[in-house]
Amino acid sequence: MREESVVARRLREARQRAGLSQALLGLRAGIDASVASTRINQYERGKHRPGLGTVERIASCLSIPAPYFYAESDQLAAWILAYTTVGPALRDAVLHEAKAESHPPAK
Repeated sequence: MREESVVARRLREARQRAGLSQALLGLRAGIDASVASTRINQYERGKHRPGLGTVERIASCLSIPAPYFYAESDQLAAWILAYTTVGPALRDAVLHEAKAESHPPAK
């Protein structure tokens, strides 16, 4: 049994969350109508892996950042999605706090 790829799993989750069929997502991502559903299905099953350009088009259609599809950790994937939903002030505050935590002042 082949282990499911993170790209395949995240693609299926994101598409389902958006309420789109495989065919509709494929069409919106610029895949030819005659193979749109089949191609997305193959990506979601891990039979084929979409190239970066395809991932970027799919991400754009789903209004999520492309790095989401590559995040191995579910927590990181959630952070990536959350990043898109908060304003710049909160993004800056979290980044500032993270930098402070990773580089504490010298004593």
